[in-house]
Amino acid sequence: MRAITSILQIPRRRIQPFSFLQSATLSEKSSQALTKTCPGSYSKPGSNRGTKSRFMPSHFTSIKYSDAEQMKILVTESRELKNLSGVYVMDLETTGFYDRCRIIEFGARNLLGGKNSCFETLVNPEQYVPNSHVHGITTNMVNQPYVPRMEDLIPILMQHTKNRQVPKGHALFIAHNGRRFDVPFLIKEFSRCNMDIPTDWLFLDTLPLAREYMKLYGPLSPKLCLQTLREYFEIPSIDSSHRAMSDVNVLSSIFEKMICDMNLTITDLLERSFKASDLVIASKKNMKN
Repeated sequence: MRAITSILQIPRRRIQPFSFLQSATLSEKSSQALTKTCPGSYSKPGSNRGTKSRFMPSHFTSIKYSDAEQMKILVTESRELKNLSGVYVMDLETTGFYDRCRIIEFGARNLLGGKNSCFETLVNPEQYVPNSHVHGITTNMVNQPYVPRMEDLIPILMQHTKNRQVPKGHALFIAHNGRRFDVPFLIKEFSRCNMDIPTDWLFLDTLPLAREYMKLYGPLSPKLCLQTLREYFEIPSIDSSHRAMSDVNVLSSIFEKMICDMNLTITDLLERSFKASDLVIASKKNMKN
């Protein structure tokens, strides 16, 4: 979701699927930074590495929480929601599309609502940001001690979702073109920090869902970016800035309209979901072929 004049145009997603999954390995610098394990950190089974945050979470003042109401269509599905600890619409801003690019902003909104159901923060990539003209995020904004690096942020994010966890429950993360962009980026960043995405995290890509919707109600557009969908559903653009949380809020409105018109239940959405491991397995098969 990258544009200069609109918060919703997405020239961002024109990449080869899984290209950066194939290079998601620890650099020497990252490896040295992960030699100490702090309490509560998460690392791959069999690894003696973990994350060592520079500060306590409260020191990262770029992390912001806010409350939100539960999405109306989910209120009537309490029985289906019993196995879900959260239904998060998420979005990323990055330094680009390729292997060595990093996440520089993360935003998520839990559609189940409640206290601190919205989570957003800048992310320190510890490198130059070459595309600030796209999203307005500059190198000086993110390369600050009060902005968490990914190795700082991941344990905080995991704890945030764990606080709402139900026994044997899953967290569902929703992103537009998430299968080709957001989720592979998360996989790469988790791997770089020597961590695995939790197995109880599920992902839903709203791009195929939008294609399903347009086949039913038309007209089918060859480019179903958020800008196109926002205009189609006549959703006003409240925030002109092209930032993660702005796009999260727009996608939340689009998502609600689509599942309402298509009469989709949580069960229907879970059937369309996938795990991070599914993409990793698919990437390995592509490499062999």
